[in-house]
Amino acid sequence: MSHPAQFTSNLPFIVPGIIAALLLGACSGTTEDVRVTLCKDLVAVQTTGAGSPSWTETATETRGYQYAAVKLRWSAARGEGSAVCFYDHNAVDDTAMALADPLSSYATSSSKMLLNGNQIAQARLAQAIKQAMLKQGRSLVDDVRNAVK
Repeated sequence: MSHPAQFTSNLPFIVPGIIAALLLGACSGTTEDVRVTLCKDLVAVQTTGAGSPSWTETATETRGYQYAAVKLRWSAARGEGSAVCFYDHNAVDDTAMALADPLSSYATSSSKMLLNGNQIAQARLAQAIKQAMLKQGRSLVDDVRNAVK
């Protein structure tokens, strides 16, 4: 049985651990793969003004050591659309993690994107990735604020 003095002496170590666990729990949010989330955010920042997309189809495909593709379809106020985001293979060797989660072998930033069948230019894709990452950062900060309240 622990003594009250022993508990209070460990308090400086316990409290930060509890706070960290609460913050991580608040930030975990969805279990959606980061590549799918990024692709959705890339669509959102590039179709601003078309209305918020309602996702109708989400699929992932891996092509061995070549690439992974995230395929999306959506409908919005201005009609339907589709996108494919490509991610380069980024693993040195095959691991148990790659077997459990095949997408983990691929980069987390899109190297190529098709929006409604048209390839997005590299400069435009880079700008869209920057905007999507800023959007994700703002969302993370909002989630932390809401968890602390």
